[in-house]
Amino acid sequence: MTFAVGIRVREGLVALADTQIVGGGERSLKAKLALIEHLDRPVFVMASGLRSVRDKVVLRVQDDLAARPQPFARLHELATAFGEHLRRVHDEDGPALRASGLTFNSHAVIGGQLSEDRQPELFHVYPEGNWVVATEDAPFFVIGRSAYGKPILDRLLQYETSIDLAATVAYLAFDATRACVVDVDYPIDVLIGDESTPTVRRYQATDLEAADAYWNERLHAALTQFPLRWSTPTTMRGTPRP
Repeated sequence: MTFAVGIRVREGLVALADTQIVGGGERSLKAKLALIEHLDRPVFVMASGLRSVRDKVVLRVQDDLAARPQPFARLHELATAFGEHLRRVHDEDGPALRASGLTFNSHAVIGGQLSEDRQPELFHVYPEGNWVVATEDAPFFVIGRSAYGKPILDRLLQYETSIDLAATVAYLAFDATRACVVDVDYPIDVLIGDESTPTVRRYQATDLEAADAYWNERLHAALTQFPLRWSTPTTMRGTPRP
């Protein structure tokens, strides 16, 4: 499975994806965060679902970009092209996948800033090929194992959040997911910010030991200091049941 989150705040973009691949009794590491160059304008793509579908679509998009006589000027054009290739792959591979008991469920998050985009943009492309764009009141997309980290993103993340703190929130959402499932884990790939020269950095569990220990300690401390004690009736305002 996958955990991948893309965030768009006022200061720029954040992307984080795990690298864990679990199949049967085997584990392997595969990058799920890729950079695509388009006229020296890097665009990142993260995808969940079957890796064979993701790889096929990404390679076809790269071929399409290289062969286009007129380059894309807006990121939504690239997101539309990605969706069109996704639909073609669905038509080609969908019947065989269904016959094998597999589901065509590839979601993608695409982010970047092309020449005529006024600011960095972020898109979620659905398996059907349609897309939605991140907005100030909905500044993130999370795909794959989304249920466990989404409450943290909903509570802590806003469009005005600094890009550094947005990256921290992305990490905390990953950490919450990692604690709940066995198919999301380190290493993680992280991209922060600069749309002109973005860099994807890989972090191992050992790189974030101090952050893990700090967050675990703070959670336990918050629990012990929580201003509600169910065992102390004088602090409660509930009405006793008959």
